[in-house]
Amino acid sequence: MHAYRSHTCAELTKSNEGETVRLSGWVHRIRDHGGVLFIDLRDHYGVTQVLCDPDSPVFNEVEKVRSEWCIRIDGNVKARDESLINPKLPTGEIEVFIRDMEVLGAADELPLIVFGDQEYPEETRLKYRYLDLRREAMQKNMTLRSDVVSSIRKRMWDLNFREYQTPIITASSPEGARDFLVPSRLHPGKFYALPQAPQQFKQLIMVSGFDKYFQIAPCFRDEDPRADRSPTDFYQLDMEMSFVEQQDVFDTISPVIAGVFEEFGGGKSVDNPAEWPQISYKDAALWYGTDKPDLRNPIKMQIVSDHFAGSGFAIFAKLLEQEGTQIRAIPAPGGGGRKFCDRMNSWAQKEGLPGMGYIFWREKTADAVAQELGITVKEAQAKLKSGEVEGGMEAAGPLAKNIGPERTEAIRQQLGLGIGDAAFFLGGKPKVFEAVAGRARAEIGRELKLIDESRFAFAWIVDFPIYEQDEETGAIDFEHNPFSMPQGGMEALNGDPLAVRGFQYDLACNGYELVSGAIRNHKPEVMLKAFELAGYGEDEVKNRFGALFNAFHYGAPPHGGCAAGIDRIVMLLAEEQNIREVIMFPMNQRAEDLMMAAPSDPTSDQLMELSLRVIPQE
Repeated sequence: MHAYRSHTCAELTKSNEGETVRLSGWVHRIRDHGGVLFIDLRDHYGVTQVLCDPDSPVFNEVEKVRSEWCIRIDGNVKARDESLINPKLPTGEIEVFIRDMEVLGAADELPLIVFGDQEYPEETRLKYRYLDLRREAMQKNMTLRSDVVSSIRKRMWDLNFREYQTPIITASSPEGARDFLVPSRLHPGKFYALPQAPQQFKQLIMVSGFDKYFQIAPCFRDEDPRADRSPTDFYQLDMEMSFVEQQDVFDTISPVIAGVFEEFGGGKSVDNPAEWPQISYKDAALWYGTDKPDLRNPIKMQIVSDHFAGSGFAIFAKLLEQEGTQIRAIPAPGGGGRKFCDRMNSWAQKEGLPGMGYIFWREKTADAVAQELGITVKEAQAKLKSGEVEGGMEAAGPLAKNIGPERTEAIRQQLGLGIGDAAFFLGGKPKVFEAVAGRARAEIGRELKLIDESRFAFAWIVDFPIYEQDEETGAIDFEHNPFSMPQGGMEALNGDPLAVRGFQYDLACNGYELVSGAIRNHKPEVMLKAFELAGYGEDEVKNRFGALFNAFHYGAPPHGGCAAGIDRIVMLLAEEQNIREVIMFPMNQRAEDLMMAAPSDPTSDQLMELSLRVIPQE
């Protein structure tokens, strides 16, 4: 028999009754039923119930084991009585009577319990991650991650892509975040960098004549942590193709992403990738307040500035007299009640706003009919009850009183709302209020249960602006990827920089950015012009992107690609809210590895060898 096991803890069934078997695993749970000890023995694959009574030659030894001890047992497989079968376990029809046992690894007192769903502080979970990972949910998440990566690889190979590895130690290259620098021992005072992405290398692979590249690539960025972003490193499906246009990239990667979500999405629906909408960056900001919209939420914001210009609502009317301002409405189907509107107003105040103006529509009250007809409320009630007067609807809320019935009705018709609905309003310069408007849209959708939780809703966001202007200095700089080919090429760059759009795109799903990519700027003269508009001279371009710039002088093909975030994909599939739940050994919110005690202080010898000196922080 094998030294440690003849079967895993998920394999034994009634067909094994009477066999002598060997199992190894961890003591998941111990129960003492009047001198009979029952142990749920767990390994990576499942759980088997083993038991021991005083007739067992190792009963005294079994009595000493505790939770999370690693043990090996030999025993006989017995069928459970019908009344004791556990249908929730694959091994629920049997149990194993222990004849022999060996302790493979005893455990000290546990800082966290593996059995059950008890919550522990994140600091405890990350410090003792090896215990945290033993928990069933974490085992499932990490297995899911592995399976997703395997599936992606197979799908890419099936599309005739080949996987090539790019360097981990390289030169610094701006990708939108801070680099992790690595000091050079052989070249004192000089530094390598960990790659923020294989961006330049994959473009050089295309210049080298390889037609299709992909890699499950580690990326390193010194970023502030968020729930959906690791503060140090992450993995992405990185891909690039030669002789392609934007739609070719979409047609290639969309079925890969859709297939993974269909395979591992737990039965949630995935729209046909050929029908995924393509929404301009400008429209996404207008309709959803974000470039990664959650299309499960049907709410679409609209501009309603005309209805407030010169109106009796002085705050909005005066605001619209300033250049570049507008008023946007957030429809709230089914939100037509004062309590809900007041609750959303309170939410806005917590977001740092003075509040949100609102209008809601309800059935016309007897008070309103009485005022309209010049009769008493009691008479109005009688007329409404008899049907002599039709109730209809009325608009309520402070805004409705200020702007009057005609403007209110025009807003209602534009938004397509009716009795029982509401609308909320925010105003100012779009760049200032768009983000909070997007959060308000999401909050309204959640509160009113408008979000379809049974689907994954994808959308391509396209036509990103390449440049932005600093309002204070007037300087032009890159707003998005500087390596994107401008739509219209050199001709576009000779016009207004703020009007230039790039062949750049993101894929959004359920409110998260999953994929980002572009058709690359592969022409050196266009590259120089693009950087010149952002204030980068030719010498700086050659210095910072020398390899890429030089390569483009030797017959560079048109090429493009994208990168899909593996961690974020798995987070969505696992239905987790925090990306650390799907990363094997993540950092904490302060970019610390509590388990390995990193970052740590270097030794004096290490610093001397690298010709470095640490300057103490004041």
